[in-house]
Amino acid sequence: MTRLPLIIGMGGINASGRTSFHQGFRRIVIDKLNAQARQETFVGLASLMKLVSSQDGSLVDVEGNTVLATEIEAKFGQQILAGTLIRKIEKNHFDPDATHWHQKMNISPTDKHITFELRAKELPQPVPNSWIVTDLGDKRVSVEIPEQLTITHDSYRDNPIKAAGQFPTGFDPADLYSSRNHPRGLQATIFAATDAIHSTGLAWDAILAKISPDEVGTYSASIAGQMHDEGFGGLIKSRLAGSRVSTKQLALGLNTMSTDFINAYVTGNVGTTFTSSGACATFLYNLRAAVHDIEAGRTRVAIVGSSEAAITPEMIEGFGNMSALANEEGLKRLDGTDTADHRRTSRPFGENCGFTMGEGAQFIVLMDDALALEMGAKILGSVADVFINADGYKKSITAPGPGNYITMAKSVALAEQVLGKEALQERSFILAHGSSTPQNRVTESLIYHKVAECFDIKNWPVAAPKAYVGHTLGPASGDQMAMALGIFSDNIMPGITTIDEVATDVHNEHLNIATEHWHCPDMDIAFINSKGFGGNNATATVFSPKVTLTMMAKRYGTEAMETYQQKLVSVEQAQQVYRDNANKGQFDLIYKFGEGLINEADIELTSDSLTFAEFKNSIALPSKNPFDDMV
Repeated sequence: MTRLPLIIGMGGINASGRTSFHQGFRRIVIDKLNAQARQETFVGLASLMKLVSSQDGSLVDVEGNTVLATEIEAKFGQQILAGTLIRKIEKNHFDPDATHWHQKMNISPTDKHITFELRAKELPQPVPNSWIVTDLGDKRVSVEIPEQLTITHDSYRDNPIKAAGQFPTGFDPADLYSSRNHPRGLQATIFAATDAIHSTGLAWDAILAKISPDEVGTYSASIAGQMHDEGFGGLIKSRLAGSRVSTKQLALGLNTMSTDFINAYVTGNVGTTFTSSGACATFLYNLRAAVHDIEAGRTRVAIVGSSEAAITPEMIEGFGNMSALANEEGLKRLDGTDTADHRRTSRPFGENCGFTMGEGAQFIVLMDDALALEMGAKILGSVADVFINADGYKKSITAPGPGNYITMAKSVALAEQVLGKEALQERSFILAHGSSTPQNRVTESLIYHKVAECFDIKNWPVAAPKAYVGHTLGPASGDQMAMALGIFSDNIMPGITTIDEVATDVHNEHLNIATEHWHCPDMDIAFINSKGFGGNNATATVFSPKVTLTMMAKRYGTEAMETYQQKLVSVEQAQQVYRDNANKGQFDLIYKFGEGLINEADIELTSDSLTFAEFKNSIALPSKNPFDDMV
């Protein structure tokens, strides 16, 4: 019997807001929400953005004035909308109108020598042979140079790329815990993992009490590592910028760190630890490993995700010089205007000129079906499988290839085998990679067209979250997962409102690529698709909570499901407590620095098991020969 991996929690942050309880999804489709959901979304975002805070049970603004929940939209609505989703890069990242760099200058003497004074310790080592150095005393020297001198000097340039999908204005994860100079991506990891765990409504220790400590897993990565000054960014440029490299920059820059931080500071995990990078498909790569471990019984609970905060001048310039990013001139040409619309830089499947960078951290909590039933976990969906295929021989490493045909076809065929033709044809939808490049809109839509044609799908809904949050790199397919779960919950299909119409070269005969949000019927299946640089293709088959519960009822029977529903009541009550607190900006981040350390002297080791004083249950050692037919 194959165990079914269930999604029982989700958390994170991107340009649309907090992931738990669909806040970010609801910001995207804000105009289609009912009054209650709309009010909650505005209140939660106002708290997240520090426009209001909770004091003595009331919401107050920065001046200490009490603000009712019903007044939030009227007072702060436009500010909240403007400070979320893709927008002009804010100066907490860098100034896109005056981006700092070093200008190379070749200086020649106007007379016999270039002459200047400086402190003796500022002389280069070794001193060039042609330099004439005179000691002036008081630790200063005079330098005469009889030839051309090349120097670099602080300068500023008008950056051609000015927009990105940034965390909501005012949100800073560093303010929510003792961040100890962590890179921004790791700060976001702590927030996102905590948000995911709290969203389950289950105490982490209560989960551990039910299972062996090695039946927990953390599966996570970033693509580029941590590129801010506290990580690889500082490591690479510190010496060239005249600074020293710190003892932490190398370690904190590694792309394994999102996994390592969760293990060391959030969950205290001693089970599986796994990191896999697959360009834009990184979230799905790690999801696949977790899904297969749960299906095989090696893992019973998994934290799965990715975190990336790459809105830095260097990363922007790297992608920009590849002509991958939408720039000012390209956007002006598309619109025939003198100014670029920074809210509409990302235009999947429309007339476009490149993708838009974003920052984000997305995590889900997976649990096998038996344990979820036992604990009464709230079910948000389930993951049937994740398929990964490469492109074969390539001329350009960044060009698309045939691997995504394989991943999509396998995912769709699996869904048909499990749920049947009707569910596939009438109640499935696609979360597209939708990067917003001219090449992607053609190649990706052609894949969907051919798969739809093969499986007789007539009007296949396609959504594309990058239109709103940008391309967050590693977590991008996590953004797609969050949108899929939001669609299952609220029955709203996000259109691509950043385009006026679908481009003429898009293969949309079998597709429903809407330019407005629309209310959809209950959906059963989501296909989360990713086409990553280098041939890193992945597609996940995700089932709705309704379908998942039906499958569980067939496996476990009516009586077991009734007992489950009784347990679910207290779990949902705990979820509501966290939901209310989070909407007030009270996140209670889990960051256990130096807490709960395992005393290795107390470990009891036998030939059958390992026992830790800190865990209720022991870890069983292998007791059977898996190759008994061979030895």
